[in-house]
Amino acid sequence: MLNIFPVNLVILNLHMQKIVKPYDSSDLSKKKQIEKMFDNISAKYDFLNHFLSFGIDHVWRRKTINLIAEKNPEFILDVATGTGDLAFAAEKKLKIKKIVGLDISNGMLEVGREKIKKKSLQSKLEFIQGDSENIPFENDFFDAVMVSFGVRNFENLNKGLKEIIRVLKPSGGIYVLEFSKPKKFPIKQLFYLYSKFILPFLGSLISKDKSAYHYLPASVDAFPEGEEFIHQLKKVGFSSSSFKPLSGGISTLYSAFK
Repeated sequence: MLNIFPVNLVILNLHMQKIVKPYDSSDLSKKKQIEKMFDNISAKYDFLNHFLSFGIDHVWRRKTINLIAEKNPEFILDVATGTGDLAFAAEKKLKIKKIVGLDISNGMLEVGREKIKKKSLQSKLEFIQGDSENIPFENDFFDAVMVSFGVRNFENLNKGLKEIIRVLKPSGGIYVLEFSKPKKFPIKQLFYLYSKFILPFLGSLISKDKSAYHYLPASVDAFPEGEEFIHQLKKVGFSSSSFKPLSGGISTLYSAFK
């Protein structure tokens, strides 16, 4: 993909990256605040995820799984798995032996574990509580690592990506689905109004956590998307990196290889 940003500008933007946390008045680290936030909204998370995205998140996950399917991975790590939507979609589409979902929020994982039981997928899926900056697996363990709407929540993006490349097998791939900011009229203007006003209002009303759905657009604003994120991937050792905006740039699908 054509690099439209000068390298020095990319590096400058990364150094100036703003750290956004869910609860401004809290002294807790971003990591602990993220855990608290997702624990708070876990019971309503699945409903809100699909309702607030008008169901288009299913399409984005399907595109992600289709890309992963090209490499036929058997052992997959789903970082920031949440309640496991991407993991369940991958199990249904791919011929996998095991998917491990890792998340810092036990509240989210408990919802996912109940879904595993209902679907009788205990032999294929396992959800464990853990930290993206200290992944509890040995080097060169997984064929692929996927992350949906989670990398912008890493407390230290560089450390998280270093851990991911460490646990990937040689030639293994990372696949990241993340929100981004549309650049073209009228999607840019409509997305701004929706993410800044409508989404926080509805999310706060239903989840009862006012901060959580104000944090979401703020974290999207702060995330180093596009070429800046590609630079971060290359910085830790990934190669053959690429990205593709989806739905007019509301989200972006990234891939890279060890």
